[in-house]
Amino acid sequence: MHALTLNAVSKSFDEKVAVDNVSFALEPGAFLGLLGRNGAGKSTTLKLITGLLRPTSGNIQVLGHDVVAEPLMVKRKIGVMPEDMALMEMLTGPQYLRFVGRMYGLEDAVIESRQRELFQTLDLEPGPRTVISDYSFGMKKKVALCAALLHGPRVLFLDEPFEGIDPVTSRTIKEILMTLQSRGVTLVLTSHVLEIVEKLCPLIAILDEGRLKGFGPLAELRGTSENLESFFLGLVGGQEKRELSWL
Repeated sequence: MHALTLNAVSKSFDEKVAVDNVSFALEPGAFLGLLGRNGAGKSTTLKLITGLLRPTSGNIQVLGHDVVAEPLMVKRKIGVMPEDMALMEMLTGPQYLRFVGRMYGLEDAVIESRQRELFQTLDLEPGPRTVISDYSFGMKKKVALCAALLHGPRVLFLDEPFEGIDPVTSRTIKEILMTLQSRGVTLVLTSHVLEIVEKLCPLIAILDEGRLKGFGPLAELRGTSENLESFFLGLVGGQEKRELSWL
């Protein structure tokens, strides 16, 4: 059974086609880097997979469950760290994780134990009464990651997880992700920092104008290209030199 399957998935907003007939499948334990320029359809694709949007056509399954027909079953098995985070910012970090944990049916003692371990691992030490709205951007990202990991998901979606994160914590997050993959968790990561994707993700998918332009093992896709950046720019364009007229 595949961990994730997209079969001819499309999504349109009026006349705008955001995702255009995308198909691919991931085995359990795969680590996919989902790449594309701004507006390529990455975030829309993630919202379709995680049930935040309904596809205009096509079918999506997560661990054998249809995302549209069995949304609650899918949500129990996945963790999501969206780029916009969408946190409940008038709660403290521990209060927010308690809310998230209870939504997944975890006992309070389990939630508190996991919350302490997550905060310690990610070096997250806000004041006990400090609400999330007063956290720094990087601290909010850490809380969003904690919420995605709290219930032990089998498939994890991360949209720009390293944005605003300090180098020390970035290394910790990379180690966590590699450990999860070694335990059979399937990961999908989007990032505009191609060096991060090149180091972490053995499997690559590239979207451009909503279409899947490339999919497969990084080593095979890259071929004779010097690095992932060279291959990416050659595939989606943007290699020509550009200058500003007044500089």
